[in-house]
Amino acid sequence: MFEKILVVANSGRMLARSALYIGLKPIVIDVFSDEDTRNLAYDFCQIPTLSLDYLIPSVEAFLSRHNVSHFIYGSGFEGHHDSLAYLNERLKVIGNQVKTFITAQQKVTLFQVLDRFNIPYPLVSFTQPQVDDLWLIKPLFSYGGVGIKRYLPGDEVNELYYWQRYQEGTLHSVLFLADGINAQVVGFNTQWARSADRDSEFIFCGIINSCELESTNKQTVFDWVKKLTIEFGLVGLNSLDFIHSKGQNYFLEINPRLPASMQLYGSNLLNNHISACQGVLEYNPIKNLVCRAYQVIYIEDDIFVPQFIDWPTYVVDVPAVGVLIRKGQPICSIIVHENNPQLVFAELADKQQQLITNLKGPNQDGIQRKPQ
Repeated sequence: MFEKILVVANSGRMLARSALYIGLKPIVIDVFSDEDTRNLAYDFCQIPTLSLDYLIPSVEAFLSRHNVSHFIYGSGFEGHHDSLAYLNERLKVIGNQVKTFITAQQKVTLFQVLDRFNIPYPLVSFTQPQVDDLWLIKPLFSYGGVGIKRYLPGDEVNELYYWQRYQEGTLHSVLFLADGINAQVVGFNTQWARSADRDSEFIFCGIINSCELESTNKQTVFDWVKKLTIEFGLVGLNSLDFIHSKGQNYFLEINPRLPASMQLYGSNLLNNHISACQGVLEYNPIKNLVCRAYQVIYIEDDIFVPQFIDWPTYVVDVPAVGVLIRKGQPICSIIVHENNPQLVFAELADKQQQLITNLKGPNQDGIQRKPQ
């Protein structure tokens, strides 16, 4: 077993914590540079984006001073395939190979595969549709709902986007382990989006490790997972997003990398991920799993984060001192757990309101608004 591991993601906090839990020293490269990520990292580097221009110098600097041979990655590479390919050449990936990652996201290929397996999904179009239904504009390569919005006549849409018909329903995901041939469900989840305005209506906001769908619906989705695991050769932890409406499931996307939902199922999942990448599926479901949720808090006004802040213990992804958080951007996240989903949602609402109230107050809890 190796001693150190390189973690690369837009936000490396979750993966750094997971690595530490199983005894690894996380060498972290990320974009957000949150305080808790820095505290968890054995060594750390912030870069503006995951593009090659920024990534290569950081990786090479780490390789020159650390004996690190393996890496794991989270969200952010959806628009930086060349960066993932570079990492794949310099180190050994614990997760899906770059070819698998790209193929599973190539939309034309993906929808052809779904058609072949008779997996339903909301109608898509790669040419401008007739505006007689509700359509969405979606980036070809994105994550967390970023860039998705309702299509309006007159919108300029370039070749980096496609159209998909809007489908009402409840948003869900399934977290699963795979070894390239077989798959094992870790858990079904319910998700929700920000829904603040047209540009942020579909941006990921939160997820809970609870899903009230019937077992037959869950089995249908797991059947999709098994087929797609073999088709794409998926390994390790992955997730599949879907919408449920009036007894019908609709495929949305597959995330062939370590997803946010893994932090809802105990602290040992990175060990299971490593084993699955080595061909061994050994996840043992947690008995009496605590109902847990993760929610992103988006700020309503521009604020600076000053030096002295006493963040509550349920807050994660804590911003660094001096950072300017722009209106509509995430300032932090909260993780809560209770005995049932109803209590969890009540707790989320309460904690979020406490934070927002403090943020709106005049310099409450050390947080101040942007000077006028």
